Amino acid sequence: MVLAVQGPHGPIIHDMDRTACRLGLKRGARITDIRALVPNLCVEDADPSAETAALQRLAVWARRWCPWTQTDGADGIFLDISGSAHLAGGEGALLREMREAFGRAGLRIRAAAAATPGAAWALARYGGRRLLLCRDEQTQDCLAPLPAASLRLHPDTVLLLERLGLKTIGALAAIPREALVRRFRRAETPDANPVLRLDQAMGRLAEPLVPGRPAPPLRAARRLAEPIGDLAGIENVLGDLMLDLTGRLGTAARGARHLRLTGYRTDGGTAWLEARTSTPSRDPAHLTRLFAEDLPRLDPGFGFDAMTLEAAAHEALSAHQGGLAGEDRAESALTTLLDRLMARLGSANVSRLRPRGSHVPERAETREEVQAPISTPSESASLSRHRPPRPPRLLSRPEEAEVLYALPEGPPARLAWRRQSHRIVRSEGPERIAPEWWREKSTVRLRDYYLVEDEGGRRFWLFREGVPGDGRGGAPRWFVQGLFG
Repeated sequence: MVLAVQGPHGPIIHDMDRTACRLGLKRGARITDIRALVPNLCVEDADPSAETAALQRLAVWARRWCPWTQTDGADGIFLDISGSAHLAGGEGALLREMREAFGRAGLRIRAAAAATPGAAWALARYGGRRLLLCRDEQTQDCLAPLPAASLRLHPDTVLLLERLGLKTIGALAAIPREALVRRFRRAETPDANPVLRLDQAMGRLAEPLVPGRPAPPLRAARRLAEPIGDLAGIENVLGDLMLDLTGRLGTAARGARHLRLTGYRTDGGTAWLEARTSTPSRDPAHLTRLFAEDLPRLDPGFGFDAMTLEAAAHEALSAHQGGLAGEDRAESALTTLLDRLMARLGSANVSRLRPRGSHVPERAETREEVQAPISTPSESASLSRHRPPRPPRLLSRPEEAEVLYALPEGPPARLAWRRQSHRIVRSEGPERIAPEWWREKSTVRLRDYYLVEDEGGRRFWLFREGVPGDGRGGAPRWFVQGLFG
């Protein structure tokens, strides 16, 4: 399997699994060229923005080992373990602990510990072993046999060094410094200057980590003079907390997506409730109503002496105006309904359809939780607004049917599906949909879609897979894809 992104001349490889690596596939290669070499290649669309966000969350998660972590701008994480390694028994023990922790999370890592971020980056990617440990005095010897690309240089700079015969870090370090400085004095970025990268890797130039600090949580708290345990008292405190929290959300121009109400019992225990929204909101009345049904289940024990309300997840939300007459907009009423459904049925039981970049009907949409942020549809998904109408009921997978027709490439005259026979009285089509050649095998046949109506007024959306004499199989097959009405 490979992940693809759009390149200047079609889709290119963004990343790949271990099997693809063993086959010698490279990042940046065109998908069409690779399909000629690997016919059974499985291609999926990459999501670089989601990968970056996930890596940033992983960097925060890695602060369990040290307080300073930072993404490397690609697919790795820097950790400054100075003063922290002894807590795990040394650098080697800490690396093994990291490998086990990432393994429990379902992730495989290649890790290295060195005196500088540049040396650790080079060893982790080009060291050849999964766990490497390089002491300060060993940095030069450890890096010498590694290729010049391990200095985090741009591919054009690496190509230039190879043409000059400088293929390894050792060969580059043996060149007089003055000659290198003169040759690359006009480099505009660090990855185009091998002198700068070499100094960073050897520790001659400082490269401190600058981790981003998470913003303080948006939270409202109340310490109570007397413990409360009755429902009316809890509702009053929740109302006060909600007014405080929504005020802070308004000041920050944010809207809550995930709220957590926590009560602290006098015996030291806690009880909590959560509520989620389909879109960002800071309406105190609406958000308070989401807790109404679950609030009686909050167990106060011998009473709560403190309560907090936190916006565990929030997004940007600017002020907006309703109608001129003061009425709510239609989408506002819809989001209110969705939030109340999630509060009653559970957020995992309410979903929506999100368009995907595919013109094949069964792959054109995917289900996601309503609470997930709405992503911008791709260009191919946005063009779907100009296509012929689709049935409101789409089968999860096409079901094969038997069809009689007067002409080999004409509309159907009779349909037999799910043990019932239907005489077709009206038909519309065909709408031809070609295979996704960049994703599927070359033997996949095109489809001709028809909208048909039987004598009882029932309407079906079906397609013929293949045409007679296309050289991609036997006789065409018919499938029912969806239903109208």
